[in-house]
Amino acid sequence: MRVISGSARGLKLNTPGDDRVRPTTDRVKESMFNIVQDWVYDSQVLDLFAGSGALGIEALSRGASQAVFCDNSLDSIKIIKSNIEKARVVDRSQIVSGDYKRCLRDMEAKNQSFDMIFVDPPYYEGLFEEVLDTIRSCKILKKDGIVIVEHDAKRPIGQVEGLEVYKEKKYGITMLTFYCLEDDDE
Repeated sequence: MRVISGSARGLKLNTPGDDRVRPTTDRVKESMFNIVQDWVYDSQVLDLFAGSGALGIEALSRGASQAVFCDNSLDSIKIIKSNIEKARVVDRSQIVSGDYKRCLRDMEAKNQSFDMIFVDPPYYEGLFEEVLDTIRSCKILKKDGIVIVEHDAKRPIGQVEGLEVYKEKKYGITMLTFYCLEDDDE
């Protein structure tokens, strides 16, 4: 796994040994960032269920101003720390260790909001709608922001109140679904 583009282009990233962590393939990551390229520069990014931190680091490499990495695995937190050091983005990074709900509520309490939120929870836990609903209810997505969800193509995500599907793209067994706030949910 490597950084595809930007200031850290070509950097090989460490990955957790945990078999529950599925790093986003380079092909999917490159396609994802081609779609969201207009959101990246100078953006505030949340990499939820960060794993190795690859998505947040990719965003920072491409010009995002700040990234928050959230994961509840101590192994993943160690890997994220080493990867942001390797990518030389420590000064623009914040790591939060803990459950995603606590992370989102902490961000809400601090009045933090994000232009881009990456959501890639373990597929088998069926958390997608719950995570999206929590993001919406915490009001941490900026008005013109985007949420990118990576999930199993065999399990489409349903509609989530207050969010609308911007785009969906399938890459083999992987699906990316992009959400924006509905116009009337400002």
